[in-house]
Amino acid sequence: MYICVCKGVTERDIHEAVRQGAVRMRDLRNNLGVTGQCGVCACHAKATLDKMLNLEASQQSMARSS
Repeated sequence: MYICVCKGVTERDIHEAVRQGAVRMRDLRNNLGVTGQCGVCACHAKATLDKMLNLEASQQSMARSS
């Protein structure tokens, strides 16, 4: 699903950015250009970022407990 139409950024792009170390909206803006033009995507980008960070954290936690 497209998150930022202005820059053509998808959910998958944000997921990959998190895998590569993005942890803040500033990281997404610097790496992908999210919120750099009209800003309509900000709330969806933040929600996707938070969702992916939580997923990554739970996967790391599960890996440590194994």
